[in-house]
Amino acid sequence: MVYFDNAATTFPKPLSVKHAVDLALSRYGANPGRSGHDLSTETAQKVYEVREKTAKFFGATDVEQVIFTQNCTYALNMVIKGLLRPGDHVIISDLEHNSVLRPVHTLATSGQITYSVAETSLDAEETVRAFCACIRPNTRAIICTHGSNVFGIKLPVVQLAQLARSYGLYFVMDAAQTAGTELIQIEKMGIDFLCTAGHKGLYGPTGTGLLITPYGNRLRPLVEGGTGSASHAYSQPDFMPDRLESGTLNTVGIIGLGAGIDFVNQQGMDWIAQREMTVARCIYEALSKINGVVLYTPAPQLGVNLPVLSFNITGLTSEETTSKLNQLGFAVRGGLHCAPDAHQKMGTLKGGTVRVSVGAFNTVEQAIGFSNAIQAIMQNK
Repeated sequence: MVYFDNAATTFPKPLSVKHAVDLALSRYGANPGRSGHDLSTETAQKVYEVREKTAKFFGATDVEQVIFTQNCTYALNMVIKGLLRPGDHVIISDLEHNSVLRPVHTLATSGQITYSVAETSLDAEETVRAFCACIRPNTRAIICTHGSNVFGIKLPVVQLAQLARSYGLYFVMDAAQTAGTELIQIEKMGIDFLCTAGHKGLYGPTGTGLLITPYGNRLRPLVEGGTGSASHAYSQPDFMPDRLESGTLNTVGIIGLGAGIDFVNQQGMDWIAQREMTVARCIYEALSKINGVVLYTPAPQLGVNLPVLSFNITGLTSEETTSKLNQLGFAVRGGLHCAPDAHQKMGTLKGGTVRVSVGAFNTVEQAIGFSNAIQAIMQNK
């Protein structure tokens, strides 16, 4: 099976990640920070090392700014539900994943907040103007994706962070699709809350995510409970990261995530991004020459787009195309990809699209095989 569903989770994982997980299971099995014995101390040290590594990777100035979560969705919910107060207004984009849209919409429908959806454009200045036009006196935050998980469109996040800063707003960024291939430095870029997955471009195990912020003490904890610290107090600790990390951590996943970050550093983000874009462009250029294939964006470009593209075949639903590709040995995703607004924007809400998302282990040869499979489907539909 040729795997082209890396926007959902990267696969395969590097062997170094597998080895790190194996070692975690066989050597670092104690509960970090919960006991005084050597195994607990050693396990806690391994977790701390990954926290240090993550802080350096994303340009955080303090390891305490790194909070481990179970995925990007959880991190975004921690920020959205922990930061916003009754009467607040927020701005999101028309490309958001449900991990942003649903918690924002839920708070709005319960009457706690209001929100606006800014129309994005391939022109960065137009996008920034659209966000600016949505700002109100009670706007508290701009919350947006770094890049669309459906169409690979990147948002001008540095300019949006500057806009937020100029109006005294928080800037919250969903980097689920970009962490690991795009250089993200939270302080230099003006990101107040960075939420991302550990299991996508960072090549960690599933069940891992990150929230990185210097403002963790401004969030109401989404979950409260045991932290291994200040256990005498009835209230949640007010210091980081304990304030936002209740319950036993996913030690195995965290140690695997550390190995994934090592893999990205060793390969180099530029090398990974170039490799992925080469494969994505190969697929796009081949599909653009096949009659009956509908593409929705211009050809992806390095530095401009993500290695993610959507298409459909005339006369077939996205799920039918996905099923046929599965039978031919290619794993892709059809449907709405948990991003209904993005499909509404592109006119594909009714049937969705077939999404191809490239990872570090995909090759040009696989891309050629994929285009041949599409040709075969066209001939036999």
